[in-house]
Amino acid sequence: MTSPPPVARFLQQQGIPHRVFRHPGPVNSLEQAAAERGQRPGQVVRSILFRLGAQDFALALVAGPAQVSWPALRKFLGQSRLTLATPEEVLAVTGYVTGAVGPFGLRQPVRIFVDETVLKEEEVSIGSGERGVTIILRRDDLLAALGEYQVACFTCR
Repeated sequence: MTSPPPVARFLQQQGIPHRVFRHPGPVNSLEQAAAERGQRPGQVVRSILFRLGAQDFALALVAGPAQVSWPALRKFLGQSRLTLATPEEVLAVTGYVTGAVGPFGLRQPVRIFVDETVLKEEEVSIGSGERGVTIILRRDDLLAALGEYQVACFTCR
């Protein structure tokens, strides 16, 4: 039996209902990932790490194909400059490789922002901390487990 991925272990400790889904092979697109999970692309929640300053990071949760509007994100955060975190920064801050990031069990605390697109679905899937593996759970359980977060629309144009 395979051990649960890091995000599943965190959710188990918190008593948050979820299920682990292991993809049968490499995942090459959002559409493929959603189809294999029995979901629509809008149910796949991406965790995107942004660098706001030297050691200041924020994690944005965005649903499926929605694209982050840089002007909207800068305005929301009150930042004139921000960048995507590099793969090395993602690993250092979250403990996970790019493509497997979930919002739980991070190596260091970061502010978490939930885009309004995430709120549209009752069931979502998030990164598990392992490539090719996802966590499927109710949106309300995801939000409850996050604790402190802010909702915004940074996919709005």
